[in-house]
Amino acid sequence: MKNSVFSQKIYSFLLNTYRWYLQTPERSLDQAYDAALKIKEIENKHFNGNKIDIDSAMYSNSVMDYFESDLKKLLKTAKMRLTEFRASRWFLDEENQKAAQKAGIEHPSPSLVLEKLNFIDQVISKYTIISDQITSKALVVKSPNIPVDPVISDDNLLRVNAPTLPPKIPIQSSDNRPKPKLKADTMGVLPRSILSTITRLQVELDPNSEQEVIQNFRQAQRRTIISIRFILLLVIVPLLTHQIAKAFVVGPLVEKFRDTEEMQIFLNSEMEEEALVELQRFEEKLKFENFIRNAPPLLPNQIEIEMKKRAGEIAEEFRHESSNAIKNVFADIFSVGAFIWLLLVSKSSIAVIKDFFDRIVYGLSDSAKAFIIILFTDIFVGFHSPHGWEVLLEGVSRHWGLPANRDFIFLFIATFPVILDTIFKYWIFRYLNRISPSAVATYRNMNE
Repeated sequence: MKNSVFSQKIYSFLLNTYRWYLQTPERSLDQAYDAALKIKEIENKHFNGNKIDIDSAMYSNSVMDYFESDLKKLLKTAKMRLTEFRASRWFLDEENQKAAQKAGIEHPSPSLVLEKLNFIDQVISKYTIISDQITSKALVVKSPNIPVDPVISDDNLLRVNAPTLPPKIPIQSSDNRPKPKLKADTMGVLPRSILSTITRLQVELDPNSEQEVIQNFRQAQRRTIISIRFILLLVIVPLLTHQIAKAFVVGPLVEKFRDTEEMQIFLNSEMEEEALVELQRFEEKLKFENFIRNAPPLLPNQIEIEMKKRAGEIAEEFRHESSNAIKNVFADIFSVGAFIWLLLVSKSSIAVIKDFFDRIVYGLSDSAKAFIIILFTDIFVGFHSPHGWEVLLEGVSRHWGLPANRDFIFLFIATFPVILDTIFKYWIFRYLNRISPSAVATYRNMNE
């Protein structure tokens, strides 16, 4: 009995959920229509049926802030519900509509839906700012706190991400200080912005502009494919060269010239100390396990036999590690040679990948550029970077079978990150400051 009641509850819950899902288009449209009606009501009641103008002098600033906050909420609700309406209609097919009819859900007539959508568009369109109209102006906002190089070209200026303009732009009175005359102003009779606008209009009116756009897109797509493929080759080719050379070329030669009986087991003193520590740990473990089992004490001969057996295993492990380190040295030489050869035979791909990275890096927003710069500087030259460099150098030393010289590691950490930090600062000052001064300002604010 209890199971049947529980199953009926689950069935009713699933049925109500499915009915709610089928009613999503009508519910979303009604909510968007209600938001548009509220906006229209504010217009009729407080602005004589006109648009809600934030710059209107009919009310005080506090009242206009109140109307502005309500307008933003209602516009956001209307846009979100319209998006939900479109998405739900796209997912609901004919089978879902038939299921809705069987479930007793009545859909509004198409004429009523079109009437509501038309009314919503009429209300919202008055407050919608097309982003293309803003970006086509290519405005560059110059802040007095951001240094601007007077020789910046128009192409570089267009790369600076201009912030979105607010609804109200206060007009600042110009001071009497003389403005510096830019070199770009002395290049011709007309300003460059007018010439660039005329050129853009000529391109847009050209009947062959569509073909040129398609051709430029295909070229950009081809450059992207070439760049990604070349990056994968730069990673895969050295790794494959290392493994193949180590397995089929370097490995057999090292095993041939190194006599297994007379070969040196340890390449450096650190390996020998590590083996000694491991042997001592095995002896202590052996005695500890004997004490735990409450067994009779081990005789010296038994301990010696176990120690000799373990010492042989440790020697074999370190002999293999020493041979592997020698193989790594020669295999890495082959890898570096393959990497250099790939760079020499792919000069055109290098030019393409340089342009690819330029478009990616300089196409980022100012905050993204500042985030990446801070991330890289903190990892490689930051306060905690010495620990990472120490682990990296010790891993390289172990890879080549070299002793980890602490003096060399500390000297490297004391000099190389400082050089990297100087290069980063010079690049920011020399190049990024000219190409994207707003990104430099964002980086300084984030860093502070």
